[in-house]
Amino acid sequence: MTKALSVLLIDDNPARAEIVESGLQDAGYVLLERLGGTYDLLARVDALKPDVIVVSIDSPSRDAIEDLRRTTEKQPRPIALFADHSDPATIAAGMAAGVSAYVVKGLAQDRVQSVVDVAVAHFNRYHTMREELDRTRLSLVERKTVDRAKGLLMQQKGIGEEAAYRLLRKLAMDQNKRIGEVAQDVLTYAKAFKP
Repeated sequence: MTKALSVLLIDDNPARAEIVESGLQDAGYVLLERLGGTYDLLARVDALKPDVIVVSIDSPSRDAIEDLRRTTEKQPRPIALFADHSDPATIAAGMAAGVSAYVVKGLAQDRVQSVVDVAVAHFNRYHTMREELDRTRLSLVERKTVDRAKGLLMQQKGIGEEAAYRLLRKLAMDQNKRIGEVAQDVLTYAKAFKP
């Protein structure tokens, strides 16, 4: 059985908030709290740890978008935003701030679940790609570091490339470290003892 998603709702309009709350309840989500605005969003997200943030608003202000961006940077999570009115620049700013699903003039009780599901799926896909990109960058940096350490060992010890790699690999296994870490140590030591 899947855990019900917990939701932090932001809406200053009680009638509109009731529509969203009914949609969340119908979907089986757990409503943690409803805020009247985004002014204290980061602190509330930190305290409540919601799975999803749902915002329903007339039109997002620059301050609201900045609050969402700041929250996304510190406490990333899916954000579904329903706006009564918007323009392309505001939509672009919202998406750049971390909004995972942005719906204009589409708030209906029976649509809440599908929009939240899209926000969660989009967020998960984005973060999976981001993690893969970070791993790829780390791998590239490590590969360059390993190549530099091999070159240093080849020069200092008068050995070939394969022998230098085997030496790094052995050191990594002996120290229970990644080869990139050992290569960085070799470069650091060489720099420290450089005349």
